Amino acid sequence: MGFDPWDAAFVADPYPAYRELRERGRAVWCEATGQWLVPHHADVSALLRDRRLGRTYLHRFTHEAFGRQAPPAEHEPFHVLNGTGLLDLEDPAHARVRRLVAKAFTPRTVEQLAPAVERLARELVGRLVSDGGGDLLTAVAEPLPVAVIAELLGVPEADRGLLRPWSADICGMFELRPDEETARRAVRASVEFSDYLRGLIADRRGRPGGDLISGMIAAHDEGGRLSEQEMVSTCVLLLNAGHEATVNATANGWWALFRNPAQLELLRTFRADPEKLSTAVDELLRYDTPLQMFERWVLDDIHIGDTAIPRGAEVALLFGSANRDPARFADADALDLVRADNPHLSFGAGIHYCLGAPLARRELVASFGALLADGIPPLRLVREPQWQDGYVMRGLRELVVEF
Repeated sequence: MGFDPWDAAFVADPYPAYRELRERGRAVWCEATGQWLVPHHADVSALLRDRRLGRTYLHRFTHEAFGRQAPPAEHEPFHVLNGTGLLDLEDPAHARVRRLVAKAFTPRTVEQLAPAVERLARELVGRLVSDGGGDLLTAVAEPLPVAVIAELLGVPEADRGLLRPWSADICGMFELRPDEETARRAVRASVEFSDYLRGLIADRRGRPGGDLISGMIAAHDEGGRLSEQEMVSTCVLLLNAGHEATVNATANGWWALFRNPAQLELLRTFRADPEKLSTAVDELLRYDTPLQMFERWVLDDIHIGDTAIPRGAEVALLFGSANRDPARFADADALDLVRADNPHLSFGAGIHYCLGAPLARRELVASFGALLADGIPPLRLVREPQWQDGYVMRGLRELVVEF
């Protein structure tokens, strides 16, 4: 089986295909996706930092000059929302927005959230125990990061049920070749979510608080030139990236542990040691990363090894393959929860390194710690899970467990 992101068997286990790609070369043309696939850790890491590539080309070229077709006009609300967020901005706009958002989203902010994260994790696990088990995905993995991001943004509790559906619909557009129905849902969610956040921003202008939106307004008012659209796009990105990845990292991680019972038993001995839990979380992120592919445009001609790749081409940086590259990781296909040398790329690298990585780690450590805590019976898998259809953001449909 080769690289086929629309094949259920490939999505369930892409790692044999990645092994084959690494053997074929440093850059492999994929006719089906129209991209150059880059499977090696050293190349993925270097290209994430290479300014001859970009998440967008519109800061330098028009669609026509770059040889690409403009997206349909009816998709504009999605592209405005996505294109103004940190993930798709390039310098100098990226540096300006990231600096201003970082002034509000500081390490101290994450530390202040820590007690709430741990409390929420304990409460969610407590309910799962009371129920005697259930779907770990919907009972713990999904509600924890949504609640934390909502707390960070200052979204009222009554409105928090809106966030996950909006996020899921918008993220559908990040898959390869999304169909028109997916695009329609993403556009609708982009409009509704943007309108909601503009109302929240207007409220915070009159009644500032200790939340991130108030912090971004303050950064703008101090002469930072952070537009309202940039604030809206930042909030949406924090939810989409900060919660979709954490949800899938939690479920993928537990599924990996159930398949590696010796490592699961080892993890139980770490339950009172946040540092060891954090090391284990990084290994789970490496072993089965929730973000399998990160796409970039070639803005100037480059070479990857002996392969010339012209301006206008697209490269697909295969995080899942890079994280299993034996040239960088000893015994790369083994889950090793005490792996010390672990420069995985699950949070990216370069200017687009995930701003929310410290918060994601905090949530994952809290979630795994709560499920492993003293007095919590060991988890057992009820049935083998099925994978969602998506490949780029790869995760399970459900993970049903009992105690």
